[in-house]
Amino acid sequence: MEIRHFHYIWTIYETGSISRAAQQLYISQPSLSQLLKSVEKKVGAPLFDRSTQPLRPTTIGRKYLVAAKHIMEIDAEFRQYVEDELGCAQGNLIVGSSPFRSTYFLASFLPQFQAQYPGIRLQLAEHTSKRLEEAVLSGDVDLIIATQPVDTEAFACAELYAEEMILVLPANHPLSKAYNLPQDCRGNLPVLPISLLKDTPFIQMHSEQKLHHQLLSICEEGGFTPKIYLQTRSMETALTLASAGLGATLMPMTLLRAFHPQTPPCFAALPMRPCRHALVAWRKKAYLSHAARAFIDSLVNYCRDKGDDL
Repeated sequence: MEIRHFHYIWTIYETGSISRAAQQLYISQPSLSQLLKSVEKKVGAPLFDRSTQPLRPTTIGRKYLVAAKHIMEIDAEFRQYVEDELGCAQGNLIVGSSPFRSTYFLASFLPQFQAQYPGIRLQLAEHTSKRLEEAVLSGDVDLIIATQPVDTEAFACAELYAEEMILVLPANHPLSKAYNLPQDCRGNLPVLPISLLKDTPFIQMHSEQKLHHQLLSICEEGGFTPKIYLQTRSMETALTLASAGLGATLMPMTLLRAFHPQTPPCFAALPMRPCRHALVAWRKKAYLSHAARAFIDSLVNYCRDKGDDL
């Protein structure tokens, strides 16, 4: 059985449809149907239940798909190894990142990387922290841009930079006026105890994002559970809503320097000066291709050279 056959069957599974898989693979539907029947004949049993829409794998089909994914991973790893041995700075690389880091971090790094390694083809996979970590462990993504903490038994990582977490309040909030909080996040910010916000509603990030849990932890240290007005997956949305007067929020300095809502909010530092550490992480036992190593080294050097300008 050829490697491409495993890929074809896997695509049928992912799309749940022979016709959609055929479109994605740029082959005719009759050809793909015939190939599936041929594979099933060799296996000796159906791989998919045709009575359901979308198509669902049978018990034997699920076992086949597990084996197919493993074989495709071995094939991809071997081909990458050969490229590395031949000294080719090329190959495919899937990098996972949050939309926030893609926009405000990778967008400034990738042009430099592309110029240095034009033969490396990149694909971005954007999602929440939890989904990205699951993707790299399953082998669907090669590297992820993440934040601590990560499971050090499962991940290897290289630290990139630290970013301070800043309290954001509406300009018309009583504490903004009482503490004369600035509407410019640069410079030395006034320090505001988080306990003073126990009666203030918060705009919180989604539970699959680490910032969600960091806010809960900081408020817990202040002796209260925050009142959540709403949750969002977008940091820009949280910042904009806080600026509009809907509540306070906690944001990384990286975003505050780059994104400016139409209505400027006010900013304050917290007494404990909470930070989060950005890093590039990969599956600990995974083979690191030349492309992956080049990306990691370039990213670490880029962050070191940028320093506080990130």
